[in-house]
Amino acid sequence: MSPGIAWAYEDDSVEQAVTVMSKHQVRRLPVVNRDKRLVGIVALGDFAVERSEIQPAAQALAEISKPS
Repeated sequence: MSPGIAWAYEDDSVEQAVTVMSKHQVRRLPVVNRDKRLVGIVALGDFAVERSEIQPAAQALAEISKPS
């Protein structure tokens, strides 16, 4: 991956992906395998599909929305 690009590994937890999204203030995140090849893209809304994931998604949205 190029320097300065945020991503998550496909086997990362939701919490890890949310942390990356919050830190970099992004709403979409490339997902890569361990060879760092793109396997998908996850959006903040994808986390809210599961009822149990609503709280992490809400926290991420709050962090992403803060002025930097």
